[in-house]
Amino acid sequence: MGGANTAIRRLYREGVGGSRFSRRGQATCESGRGFGGQSADMAELETASEHERILREIETTETACIGPTLRSVYDGEEHGYFMEKLELRIRNHDREIEKMCNFHYQGFVDSINELLKVRGEAEKLKNQVTDTNRRLQNDGSELLSSMKELQQCRVQQRNITATVEKLNLCLPVLEMYSKLRVQMKTKRHYPALKMLDQLEHTYLPQVSHYRFCQVMVDNIPKLREEIREVSMSDLKDFLESIRKHSQRIGENAMKQAQQQRTLDNLLSLQTKSGLGKRSKKCPSPEVNGTSPMSEQDSGILDLEDEEEEEAPGTQDLVDFSPVYRCLHIYTVLGSREVFENYYRKQRRKQARLVLQPPSNMHETLDGYRKYFHQIVGFFVVEDHILHTAFGLVNRAYIDELWDLALSKTMAALRTHSSYCSDPNLMLDLKNLIVHFADTLQGYGFPVNQLFDMLLEIRDLYSEILLKKWAQVFRNILDGDNYSPIPVDDEVTYRKIMGQFPFQDADLEKQPFPRKFPFSEFVPKVYSQIKEFIYACLKFSEDLHLSSTEVDDMIRKSTNLLLTRTLSNCLQNVIKRKNVGLTELVQIIINTTHLEISCKFLEEFITNITNVLPDTVHTSKLYGLTTFKDARQAAEEEIYTNLNQKIDQFLQLADYDWVTTESSNQASDYLVDLVAFLNNTFAVFTHLPGKVAQTACMSACKHLATSLTQLLLEAEVKQITIGALQQFNLDVKECERFARSGPVPGFQGETLQLAFIDLRQDCQVGSPACAVDGHQSRGCHKAPLP
Repeated sequence: MGGANTAIRRLYREGVGGSRFSRRGQATCESGRGFGGQSADMAELETASEHERILREIETTETACIGPTLRSVYDGEEHGYFMEKLELRIRNHDREIEKMCNFHYQGFVDSINELLKVRGEAEKLKNQVTDTNRRLQNDGSELLSSMKELQQCRVQQRNITATVEKLNLCLPVLEMYSKLRVQMKTKRHYPALKMLDQLEHTYLPQVSHYRFCQVMVDNIPKLREEIREVSMSDLKDFLESIRKHSQRIGENAMKQAQQQRTLDNLLSLQTKSGLGKRSKKCPSPEVNGTSPMSEQDSGILDLEDEEEEEAPGTQDLVDFSPVYRCLHIYTVLGSREVFENYYRKQRRKQARLVLQPPSNMHETLDGYRKYFHQIVGFFVVEDHILHTAFGLVNRAYIDELWDLALSKTMAALRTHSSYCSDPNLMLDLKNLIVHFADTLQGYGFPVNQLFDMLLEIRDLYSEILLKKWAQVFRNILDGDNYSPIPVDDEVTYRKIMGQFPFQDADLEKQPFPRKFPFSEFVPKVYSQIKEFIYACLKFSEDLHLSSTEVDDMIRKSTNLLLTRTLSNCLQNVIKRKNVGLTELVQIIINTTHLEISCKFLEEFITNITNVLPDTVHTSKLYGLTTFKDARQAAEEEIYTNLNQKIDQFLQLADYDWVTTESSNQASDYLVDLVAFLNNTFAVFTHLPGKVAQTACMSACKHLATSLTQLLLEAEVKQITIGALQQFNLDVKECERFARSGPVPGFQGETLQLAFIDLRQDCQVGSPACAVDGHQSRGCHKAPLP
């Protein structure tokens, strides 16, 4: 309280002391004026109470905090009055302090004395305390050192605990990141991508304030891109792998399809056998004979040894996991559409490569087989992807590729099959195409267009067969001796009868050796026609054709063989320059028997197709026309050949038209000519009567006309009687030949009428010459009319 009063005094002396008296005077004056009224008293009381309050605040408030209180006094107008109150209060406090000091002074003196008494003890105690403090400091230094170590240990322990706690948060992140790297190193990209998502969205946010986490966060897009690139690389390797394995996949698929087909056929046969319903479409061995074409192996159906081991499936040859992984990865990355477009684009490119045939594919069946294996392998893979890859490809995409493959494949087959000239290769190609179509049909691909194309190839196959059989017929016709077939024993006779349907009761009764009327080319040609029919039938198998369609195809092809191929071969033989009359006569005989055999060919076709000949759409064989045309050509050639022979003999005629005497006998050339005609017409015994008669009449007419031309030559200016007599002798020789009947069947003197004009010309030239036994009455030189 004393300190506060002293401070107040000092403040008022410095701040308001100069105006104390003026203020007091003012206050006095104001007080004087206050006595004048009640309001002045009230104001004084309020001022007094306010000053009392301020004094109490000054007494109870710390010295540093009395500034606001003094400020309120300073701002007021009763400074002098307040100072009086303050001085009065200070004096009161001074008196109280003085009373208190006087009251306690003796006690103070006593305390000083006691303090002096304990000074020594205090000094001793001080020394003891100092010594104790020194010893305590010495002893405490070790403790302090231990405390510092303990503090450091506590800090380390606290740090370790915090580190462990932080590591417990970071270790899962680091472990997962480590596993992520391991999975990427082992190419387990899809689990790595799933772990990357967990790392990014679950673990890293918990420790995101660490720098290594930021490094991981920055690496996540790079890791995703790395996974994308690696998975794309795996996809490219997969695409390359299936491109290389497509041929093997297709080969196994076709092999399995063929095995299934063979098994189905066996089951079907067993079922039919159990029901007693055997098929009669195939003719018996007695009817079929031996067929080289039927013995031809297609080169595809070699399944005897295949049953020992099962062919590997598509999944055994190609690992499809890369495409599945890549699909899942791109799906997780949100780029599935990009992946699908890339996959389909690359497969379209591979499809175009697969569908591009090698330039020499047509040379061997193996070229076609590899081509088909690649196509089948491609679509087997796509079918597998369609059913296992969760929408990577769809049916519309597969159909689009198949349409492309059909168009490309059919164009390639049309082009390359047109280069083929081997019917066996063409037949094997047909079987391979059927096998190819059946395999793909088993996977759900439409193959009707392939079978339609096979019908086109069938026409080409028929043309190739016709060319082959044209050479066969030429070889047969060139190698024939054009003589009746001699038979010395029953075995040979029955063998020929088995080759050609010939029936002759008179020949059956004759003893051996016998002779068939036809030459060897008749049974050979007949057998080759049957072989041709077998070849056509072989191609029509497995084309899903009805029996009527097969029958119609065989009949049309056989008609072409007869009317075009065989007919041309016969015409060429007939028109050859070196063909003789004997050969021509034998050709006529042979074609007559082949014409008769056409009905047996009709029956043969009916037996192998089970289509009755009276069916509405059944075609007829045109062999009758073929053989008739050939026979007619041979007949014309005989007539021409005979005339040419006659001309050759007439070229030897050397008439001396001015001779005076005749030789009294026919000219030597004419005698030889008549002998030739007799020998020739003797060969015509097996010809139809009209043919021999026509040939004989034609020869006689040509001879008469040629002799007439000799008389009318421009070089002959005149003819003597002797020359006419010699010419007359030659005419008589001709008439004698006509009367001898070289060919039976002429009525009366029909053949002699061929020389009637010649006889008349001789009589006109020299009426006096003897004719028919009359003597000449003298002939003189006479000019030609």
